Amino acid sequence: MASPHLAPNYAPLPVVLAQGKGSWVTDTGGKTYFDALAGYSALNFGHLNNELIATAKQQLDTLTLTSRAFDNNLLDPFADALCALAQTEMMLPMNSGAEAVETALKAMRRWGHLVKGVAPDVGTIIVADGNFHGRTSTIISFSTDPVAHDAYGPYAPGFTIVPYGDLAAFEAALTPETVGVLIEPIQGEGGVIIPPADYLPGVQRLCKEHEVLLTLDEIQSGLGRTGKTFARELTGTTPDLMCLGKALGGGIMPVSAVTGRADVLSLFTAGTHGSTFGGNPLACAIGLKVCEILETGVWQEAATELGKAFSERLQSFVDEGLLVSKRSVGLWAGLDLDPQYGTGHDLCVTLMERGVLAKDTHGSTIRLAPPLTTSAEDLDWALDRLEESLRQLVG
Repeated sequence: MASPHLAPNYAPLPVVLAQGKGSWVTDTGGKTYFDALAGYSALNFGHLNNELIATAKQQLDTLTLTSRAFDNNLLDPFADALCALAQTEMMLPMNSGAEAVETALKAMRRWGHLVKGVAPDVGTIIVADGNFHGRTSTIISFSTDPVAHDAYGPYAPGFTIVPYGDLAAFEAALTPETVGVLIEPIQGEGGVIIPPADYLPGVQRLCKEHEVLLTLDEIQSGLGRTGKTFARELTGTTPDLMCLGKALGGGIMPVSAVTGRADVLSLFTAGTHGSTFGGNPLACAIGLKVCEILETGVWQEAATELGKAFSERLQSFVDEGLLVSKRSVGLWAGLDLDPQYGTGHDLCVTLMERGVLAKDTHGSTIRLAPPLTTSAEDLDWALDRLEESLRQLVG
């Protein structure tokens, strides 16, 4: 039973986890489960990844926090490594993913006023319906999810919402006052929604034509999840700014960053933006190790290869009528159950009873995002449990 002292802002599955290793977790009763959610992709490298845990332990004995009032010896190496990985010029470290998004929003507005010349309090930012970028007051102002949005007004102005994946609608929304665009290359919370192949390149082209900054939110899609280091690589898109988080902290602590053009991020001068914990030594040590792990390309390749079998097996469930549809890329999938057979929550409960943990999104849709370190045998085991669960619900 949940503590009466804990605010009920989540409705978790009825499982209390106590241990984890790799792709597996164990509850307080000793039952083990395959973790098919991986902390919304924060655990891309699995629970208690040996390299990351060793790095964190070493840093815990050395230095954990200085605040940005002083530099630490890992901040510059982390900045260099992350910019090399992202093939960009500058980064600004923060903590949570929502903080990275807020930083990008501020950067676009600041650039719009100081460089593009848009009058103060006039600049607009284009976003997409079905988006999920976090739950701060500013971000939920342009959410189209009633659960995240409603009853928090008054809302922050200056955002234009357009249909996701609709290039014509995006072009029609551009005005001389548009300073930026914030978009997910793949909408994770929405159910792993993949836009048309020409969408992101088209958005990038129009942004250049209209002198508008393009920010991609790669907090869930980035750092190996799609089989590429960043999902933008799937379409050859190069944003002006990119938001990173989740897996950047290795499943150990919140680490996020905005990477991108130096002429944009350098507009943040002393005192104009900051964070007590952003860029702390412990975060930098972990983030630096994540960059080193991804530089090898091992886990991107694993996501690509496992993703092929993953996709084929899921498609077989669609072909057999166990699912209405599926969308997948790398080790990331959105699955749609026919509503007449149950909700996404119903499917997640059935999976949990069989030893697989997953998360529903909206209606009868669930997401799967197992760690990139998952073995082919463990993935097959989990997919067998999914098949059993679907057959139970569909009948």
